[in-house]
Amino acid sequence: MGRVTTRRRVSHLSSTQSTQRPETLVVEEPLEIRLNGTPLTVTMRTPGSDVELAQGFLLTEGIIGGRDDVATVRYCRGEVDGANTYNVLDVTLAPEVPLPEVDMRRNFYATSSCGVCGKAALDAIATVSRHGPGDDPTVVASATLADLPHQLRRAQKVFASTGGLHGAGLFTADGELLAVREDIGRHNAVDKVLGWGLEQNRIPLSGTVLLVSGRASFELTQKAVMAGVPLLAAVSAPSSLAVDLARQSGLTLVAFLRGDSMNIYSRPDRIERG
Repeated sequence: MGRVTTRRRVSHLSSTQSTQRPETLVVEEPLEIRLNGTPLTVTMRTPGSDVELAQGFLLTEGIIGGRDDVATVRYCRGEVDGANTYNVLDVTLAPEVPLPEVDMRRNFYATSSCGVCGKAALDAIATVSRHGPGDDPTVVASATLADLPHQLRRAQKVFASTGGLHGAGLFTADGELLAVREDIGRHNAVDKVLGWGLEQNRIPLSGTVLLVSGRASFELTQKAVMAGVPLLAAVSAPSSLAVDLARQSGLTLVAFLRGDSMNIYSRPDRIERG
């Protein structure tokens, strides 16, 4: 398995001096995800929780709907000297699960900064969720929400040493931390957390709160909807399309979650003051 961090020497310059010192950096490496042996996508990610990442990705793309849809997940050899680099992961679907109807050649190329820009067309991202959150009766206290960013930051162990990772945390409505994952890509961090939920046979993720350490983009909102998460919270801003999708799907979207202050963009009935 690849390392999560590495060391590099850096020249540190200040107004008074210049020094050489080692610095801890987060690792970024490609992961090729294959579906039944056929290359599907390449994403730039931080190694670790790769099985969760692959399954979370397939879940949020609508290719699978639960753990029973996956037969096996295994690392396979790369093309260089036949060595196992742990950067190629093959997911075999259960026999009754159909392959996606999309053209597999589109190859979904995703970088660490952009999740959906590799899509062939905008229409391809309008995936219909099997686990829409609109009927979820979950109610969360505003004080509980206000505490979640502190919990997430405390749980981000690699961020503390590198400052270079996005975080995603899954919580119960009472504020209990269920899972936290870090990655160089915000969409990967979310896929890893949702993949954890799939591994635990908890899909749909009813009664949960998904917290992301950055902004709430359309893509992250879609991932929450696809997994049946009723409440998505972000410490930074949402996009207009994220708000539109949240309102259309019945997802509660909270952003600018800082201290006891927050903006609620959709389904405010799920937030109880106090």
